[in-house]
Formats: sequence, C-alpha cells, structure tokens
Amino acid sequence: MTAPVMQSAGRIFALVLRHFYLLRKSVIRLGELVYWPTMQMIMWGYLAKHLAAQSGTTGTVGTPTALALAPGLLIAGVLLWDVLFRSQIGVALSFLEELYSRNLGHLFVSPLRPWEMISATLVMGSIRTVIGVGVAALLAIAIHNYSIFGLGVPLAAFFANLMLLGWAFGLAAAALVLRYGLAAENFAWGFVFAIAPVSGIYYPVSVLPAWLQPVALALPSTHVFEGMRAWALTGVFRWDHFGAALGLNALYLAAGALSFAWAFARARELGLLLQSGE
Repeated sequence: MTAPVMQSAGRIFALVLRHFYLLRKSVIRLGELVYWPTMQMIMWGYLAKHLAAQSGTTGTVGTPTALALAPGLLIAGVLLWDVLFRSQIGVALSFLEELYSRNLGHLFVSPLRPWEMISATLVMGSIRTVIGVGVAALLAIAIHNYSIFGLGVPLAAFFANLMLLGWAFGLAAAALVLRYGLAAENFAWGFVFAIAPVSGIYYPVSVLPAWLQPVALALPSTHVFEGMRAWALTGVFRWDHFGAALGLNALYLAAGALSFAWAFARARELGLLLQSGE
C-alpha cells in the first residue's frame, strides 16, 4: 500500500510544482493575485471611515455605534469574501492553465488520475489564496490600522469554511469548462458572484426580503459572514452558524467533486481531452 500512496503523492507534488513555477516566474500573475483584494480593501475602508466620521463614534451609553465599527466590519467582509473568490478562481485557474496550453491530453496519457489532479488544483488554489489575501490583510494594517487577525481563533473557522466553498465552486466551474470547452470560461471567473448579493457580506441577512432569506441561509458563505459579524460586534462565537456552514460545505464539496468526475468521464468518452483548447 505504501508504494501506490507515494506514487500518487509524487504525481500530485509534480503538478503542484509545475503551477508553482508558473506563478513564481510571472510578475503579472503574482501582481494580479494581490491587486484586486488590495484595491477593494482600500476603497471600502475609506468609505467606511467616512461614514463613521459623519455618524459619530459612540452611542448614547458610550458603546460604539454600528457605523463606528463599519470600517473593521467592511474590511473584514472584503478580505473574507476574497478568500472565497480566490479559492474558487485558484482552483479553476490551475485547470484553465492546462487548457490554454493544450496540456490535458498529455497529462492523462500519464498515470495521473483525476482525483490526483483535483488534489493538486486544491493545493494551488490554497497557495494563491494565502498570497493574495495575506498581502491585502497586511496592507490593511498599514493603511487602515485594522488587523483582521484581531478576530483571533474564529478567523481560522471563517477562513476554512470559505476555502471549502471556494473549492466546491471551483470544481464545478472546472467541470463546466471540461465538458463545454473554453466557451464556458466566463463561468470560471464569475461563478461565485452569483451568490454575493445573498451571502450577507456587507449587511445582515435580515435586510433581505423574507422569501429570499431561506435561499441565503442555504449557503455556507451566509453563515460565515453572519458568524463573523456576531463575533466582531458581541464577542460571541455562533456555533450554530459554524455547524451549518460545515454541514452545507460537505454537501457542496461533494457535489463539486461529483460534477467534475462526471464531466471528466464524459469528456473522455467524447474525446474532448485532446481537444480541450478548442
């Protein structure tokens, strides 16, 4: 059993190394990882500071008002949202790189298995996310004097749940591209934006219409952002939101993996692996 495991680990590592070298040698790729989260963090942070200045800093009993806390809440929302987006696009982009170079056929005439490729893309997606969001988080300390690391241990729970959801969407996007070719490429770039309005990134779910709230609560991301606000405002960790996010993520990740496995089997039947760049 040890030899097959080591062989699989070697193939996964080789694929991760290929994409890591592509990333390391390209200033453009590295810059793109950092650019968007940094720009959003800067703009939302200054807007929130302006609103807080206009509203005053304390309430009638000396406690911070909602708008006084808005800079931190909005910056945290921006950075955590980018964890979801970067993890999704990181998975999809590693797959798209193979399509752009017409390399899928070469990969799968080797002993590489689909689950090994999935594992490698998840690792690369994590690396891309840590680089992009990590730099933006450090810049937020310098620019806005706000550290998302101040959320403490719960930050790891928020981060992990958003990463899992990003992987699920990334696998689903890769499945679409694998099945329908680069005509479906736009789905890989914008897949998660469809859920942004109902994920409660910058506002609570309670502001949504009553009929839309059950839809929002069916998303792991909604529970993460609701839990983040509860922790930031009250210091209470919402285990109900954490449990709901974990359970939903298990379902979404299973659906993403199954969709990729189905798309791969179908592409192999139709000979699409050799025509993946078309």
